[in-house]
Amino acid sequence: MIEIERKFLVTSEDFKKEAFSEKRIKQGYLSSIPERTVRVRTKGNKGFLTIKGASSASGMSRFEWEKEITIEEAEKLLLLCEKGCIDKTRYEIKFKGKTYEVDEFYGENEGLIMAEIELLSETETFEKPLWLGQEVTTDPRYYNSYLSKNHFKEWGI
Repeated sequence: MIEIERKFLVTSEDFKKEAFSEKRIKQGYLSSIPERTVRVRTKGNKGFLTIKGASSASGMSRFEWEKEITIEEAEKLLLLCEKGCIDKTRYEIKFKGKTYEVDEFYGENEGLIMAEIELLSETETFEKPLWLGQEVTTDPRYYNSYLSKNHFKEWGI
């Protein structure tokens, strides 16, 4: 139940032609405090409730518990969420034995494209595709819970 992942900005849309899966995601937060986030998500025609703990010192690891719920339950819970919803499309890409999840954001976070890779350990090595850019694992501004309140369009980047 420990998630180990690294996050990167994406430098081009070349990843789209390599994707084997594409799903629209809408998510909100019942709690967005860094010590414990509680997320509600619709992904395609499924719903999920996820609880995440605080990140490790490296920013790569944290406790994560996720349970599938009905789409109807998720849609009702989204109505109870804190202000600020994340709307994005997730693309899944296999590269050199690993799966990258690439999120293209919409709405107030439009213009942001970010990739995540889950690892077996914090020291695991992996090859990077050409479209993978700057690592942002340790920058909390790139957490979805942060983006739900502090929109990418307002950063002035």
